[in-house]
Amino acid sequence: MDTQNPSVRPHAQSRNSGKNHPSRHAHAKGHPGGVIHDNTRHTTRFTVVGNHLTQHPDLSLLAIGLACHIQSLPTGAAIDIKTLAARFPEGTNRIAAALRELETHGYLRRTLERTPTGRIVTRTLSCNQPGSRRDAASETSEAPRPPARRAATAPQREPARRRALPPVPKPAYASPTLLLTATEILAGLRRTDPRLLLSATDAEHLAPGVVAWLERDLTPTAVRHALTSDLPPDPLRRPAALLAHRLTAQLPPLPPFRTPDPAPPVRHPLRNCDTCDRGYRGPDPRTCQGCAEKRTP
Repeated sequence: MDTQNPSVRPHAQSRNSGKNHPSRHAHAKGHPGGVIHDNTRHTTRFTVVGNHLTQHPDLSLLAIGLACHIQSLPTGAAIDIKTLAARFPEGTNRIAAALRELETHGYLRRTLERTPTGRIVTRTLSCNQPGSRRDAASETSEAPRPPARRAATAPQREPARRRALPPVPKPAYASPTLLLTATEILAGLRRTDPRLLLSATDAEHLAPGVVAWLERDLTPTAVRHALTSDLPPDPLRRPAALLAHRLTAQLPPLPPFRTPDPAPPVRHPLRNCDTCDRGYRGPDPRTCQGCAEKRTP
């Protein structure tokens, strides 16, 4: 009775041994109940975000999530407060506070710029790895990184000098009245064609050339028509240079010399002679010509 039945099959062993059981494996590493990652390698539509952002010790969860969303957007996408508030359930106050957090820690830089039309807009620059100081604990937990290579500093180029405008005709004599009229003509060209907007320096350079045209008996309307007619349809890169060329190349000739008309005879006022009381016109304010001849011996 004490002998075992040799026909009994041995008990089947468990498929999960103590070495490969997930729960025992987690307990063995000392992280009971911790996260287990089920990662799949992305090949399209992904954004690389650094742990210095996702594990930042000072940023709020809203600021971290908002920074990840901003870094995933294409260049030129709108990230103002109203656009973000329309995209997420958080209100404008919370989103504005999160943006200020990111700006404080260097993940956003906002500057004011003036557009060519004169409008002031806000430019936002998103930085995926700002140069702010990191937490010492996070640095020790991360693997050491090789020192970043310093970018070669490009040689500074001198600012391009503005090319001088072509010379313009000089007037025969200086006339403050004609110079003022010429300046008014140049300032009003932009009303005919907005491309002919001139600076004060350009107008000062072109004004003597316009005076030279006005000296040739041309009216301001004729000068304005000569400068604004038959302009090229393409954008004008240097309208002042085009006007200087026209003032020189299309300068009309001087008007022909005209003999000045003789001065009209002097017409004396009608007077009464003190001697004969007769009305007369003459240089003598008291005596007519007849009485004056009688007095002459």
